[in-house]
Amino acid sequence: MTKKIFIIIGLLTTYLSGYSQYTTLNAHSHNDYQNDIPFWSAYYAGFGSIEADIWAVNGELMVAHQENEINAERTLDQLYIQPIVKLFKMNGGKAWGKNNNTFQLVIELKSAVEPTLSLLVRKLDQYPEIFNQKVNKNAIQVTITGKQPAPSSFDKYPDYIYFDGNLNQKYSEAQLKRVPLFSLNLKEYTKWNGKANIPANDVKRISKIIDSVHQLGSKIRFWGAPDIINAWKVLINLQVDYLNTDKISKLAEYLNNYNHTQYTAIEQHIAYLPTYAYLKKPMRVKNVILLIGDGMGLAHLYAGYTANMGALSIFNMLNIGFSKTSSADSYVTDSGAGGSAFAIGEKTNNRSIGVDALGITHENIPELLSRRAIKSAIISVGDITDATPAVFYAHQSERDWAEKIADDFMHSPVDILMGGNPKVFTSRKDGRNLLDELKKKKFQIIMDFNDINKLNKGKAIVLDDKATCSKIDGRSDFLPKSVSKSCELLTNAPKGFFMMAEGAQIDYGGHRNDMQYVIREMLDFDLAVSEALKFADKNNETLVIVTADHETGGITLLDGNYSKGMIDGQFSTNDHTGIMVPVFAYGPHSEDFRGVYENTEIFKKIITAFGIIRK
Repeated sequence: MTKKIFIIIGLLTTYLSGYSQYTTLNAHSHNDYQNDIPFWSAYYAGFGSIEADIWAVNGELMVAHQENEINAERTLDQLYIQPIVKLFKMNGGKAWGKNNNTFQLVIELKSAVEPTLSLLVRKLDQYPEIFNQKVNKNAIQVTITGKQPAPSSFDKYPDYIYFDGNLNQKYSEAQLKRVPLFSLNLKEYTKWNGKANIPANDVKRISKIIDSVHQLGSKIRFWGAPDIINAWKVLINLQVDYLNTDKISKLAEYLNNYNHTQYTAIEQHIAYLPTYAYLKKPMRVKNVILLIGDGMGLAHLYAGYTANMGALSIFNMLNIGFSKTSSADSYVTDSGAGGSAFAIGEKTNNRSIGVDALGITHENIPELLSRRAIKSAIISVGDITDATPAVFYAHQSERDWAEKIADDFMHSPVDILMGGNPKVFTSRKDGRNLLDELKKKKFQIIMDFNDINKLNKGKAIVLDDKATCSKIDGRSDFLPKSVSKSCELLTNAPKGFFMMAEGAQIDYGGHRNDMQYVIREMLDFDLAVSEALKFADKNNETLVIVTADHETGGITLLDGNYSKGMIDGQFSTNDHTGIMVPVFAYGPHSEDFRGVYENTEIFKKIITAFGIIRK
């Protein structure tokens, strides 16, 4: 009985569906012998498929692409067989000692099938425990491509020898069991150059071919495909089993990070749509809520928007500007200098907290406002002595001086403090318990966030390390609830209030190059923005500002799907970048935040909104 490989009618593969299980085992080192270090580069990169071209010359198998490139020192034995034998002995009969994964060796016959294939079999027969999976289930798979015997001759060769398939070839069921792979020239199906998407008609044609191969229980590889990130991404979305590459390290890096650069929605919230009531009746500014998404750039925002299926409360704010983030001593700021620009209105050096580039202390916003009896609240879903919250109550030349920063709070007029790291207040080298001292200053102290509703009017401190837990690891609604509760506590302040709330862990996700981390924190931050906007709609004298101190991760978005909340991105760094960050504003004086300006202007715009004029 014979079976023709027909193209299956109907798309079983959904283009752009995503395929989350890709690893370096899905990588194929094309013409591997042309690398500076044949075999070992692909092996140590964890590739699941490695290709070598061979020629039969005087009873020996030589490795070369063209016959005129044959070199007596480059034999299949030297470059592949003996290295594989060595590593199997070293790893106790496995390709990799740490797991049971194996790989396939794709051998392209350049010279005539015979005697080339028989020479190969004689060499491999010496090591059945390495090349025969019936002898050793962890043995590698040998697949013959290029020149091949007719399918009717497959059974003349040992059953550990497999063959690359041909779509136009008829195979019996028994023969198909010897065809685990189909390697096709992509250029025969599309002229696509790897940029943007494959044309729709070509996608249909290619998808049908992929599905037909998968229906046979075989895997597929396209050679001649563009060898760039966008092409790898598109081929993954099409569920191509092996990605063909001549760029081992780049593809390995892409695949090793693949699961950290993808996200598909697991939660969704309804974006808050403000009333824009302040537009109808201009009001003075009595309250300012500044929300800082630490490390939040445009890509973070749009990733969050896409993951939330095309909705963010932040994007419902009408007035938008851009802040230039460089510090006094660096094109790329850190949170100390970036936050200090907001808090004291001065450019300063990286690592500085509330002092200028010369180390001179300047009054921060809460200190300036306290002279007018305006209350203040500082909130973070991170260490409350970390740079961004610290700049609003401390003055130190080094951001790591946590105990000194906590001590500065003892002299700060801030009325509400919510965040993590209580130990820096209670278990100190100087033996002091700052929380006991703060109780004497009439602060309500809460050490368990679950007790936050016990707070009533007056000064309050909430310190709970649950604040420093990530959303991925189970943090609750600490940030949005802290914003809501602080608004409740301060709503009746006669002269108004200033609040800074930080989405600290957007930055952490950027540093980790973890898209899920970034997006989960981004969406939590948006919920906090929703609470601020809701309060502003109840109190038309409230100005809400949303911005970032810098961008982290250098994120680019390569693909997305609004209906699935799916994002596919890349990180260019695990640190901060120098790109401008957006500023969103809502409420009276929000139009003042339009344009492009230095980050220090945010300080000036805030105090001007409060009616304070500084010379």
